[in-house]
Amino acid sequence: MHGEAATVPKVEISFRDPRFVFMAACLIILVLLPASGSVYLTSLTAKIMIFAIAAASLDLIMGYGGMVSFGHAAFLGVGGYAVGVLSHYGVNDGYLQFAVAIGGSALVGLLIGALSLRTGGLCLLIGALSLRTGGLYFIMITFAFSQMIYYLIISLEPYGGDDGMNTDRSNFGFFTLNQNLMGPADGSRDMQLIYYMTLGVLIISVWILRHFVNSRFGMVLRGTQSNEPRMQSIGFSTFRYRLVGFVISGAICGVGGALWANHQEFVTPEYMHWFRSGEIMVMVIAGGMGTIYGPVIGAFAILIIEELIKQISINVVIDLGLFELPIHYNGQENWEFLFGPLLVMLVLFGKGGLVNMPPARAGKA
Repeated sequence: MHGEAATVPKVEISFRDPRFVFMAACLIILVLLPASGSVYLTSLTAKIMIFAIAAASLDLIMGYGGMVSFGHAAFLGVGGYAVGVLSHYGVNDGYLQFAVAIGGSALVGLLIGALSLRTGGLCLLIGALSLRTGGLYFIMITFAFSQMIYYLIISLEPYGGDDGMNTDRSNFGFFTLNQNLMGPADGSRDMQLIYYMTLGVLIISVWILRHFVNSRFGMVLRGTQSNEPRMQSIGFSTFRYRLVGFVISGAICGVGGALWANHQEFVTPEYMHWFRSGEIMVMVIAGGMGTIYGPVIGAFAILIIEELIKQISINVVIDLGLFELPIHYNGQENWEFLFGPLLVMLVLFGKGGLVNMPPARAGKA
């Protein structure tokens, strides 16, 4: 795994590069999709893009820094509750809500991601343990912090506790995310404003993350993953670089959480459950670690497959002569039964992730 992120896949802006053609086609489809008039498709795709933002942000630390965080969903929850709590007190200013979501997620990133302060010999022990341990220890520490925040939110009864709470959509002055963009006129919501805002945030997030990983910062971060002692020996503070990466990752994921609260008009501790963190991690692995684009593709693949499986319903009885074998399958209740094997096959046969399956250039293997 250490060598995979050392070479960042380049996408040539040319129709000779299948990756560029694929991404350009996908972007055109995403821009035009709301014109279909389907609220269901618009809402589902917006949801997928929100998780694509979370997956891309996780890839910064997981694919480039070698930090496998099993608590990344905590940032989704912090971003969502930044919108929900402010809305609870009648503050629906979108600029303030998103600023608090970013700042709050960044602050939590400092704490979870191992803030280490050296002033007068003092050091935050939690910080020293987190980023200076790796592998299983780092996974368990991020998991523990995430669950602490999860149970903290559950204990806050004024904000709904385990049941969550309703929230109003953000107001950005000249538009409100509760408004329709193209209709309908019957008072129902078309989700198009939230959709296009989410698409814009996704594009900006991918651009920012790619800018970071292709910069000097990204080179050092990848170096700490490949050979941390060597990076330290040539004068780089690997701790600081990893910490900054963790904070950036958390802040971007927090924006996704704010969008998710607007999308659902509801916030709940379920956002930050460990299962959600595992789901985001699967998106990164399936799409392709150390690519930024890959986790976005992984999010679309995983959630579309999940949605299709949920639509399957089987109720048949097979006559075996001596007895009958009833087979009942309800996709809404038992979707994990089919999803698990499909996911295993995807990881086994899609080595390097879905993003690396097409050749870099047409005609090349």
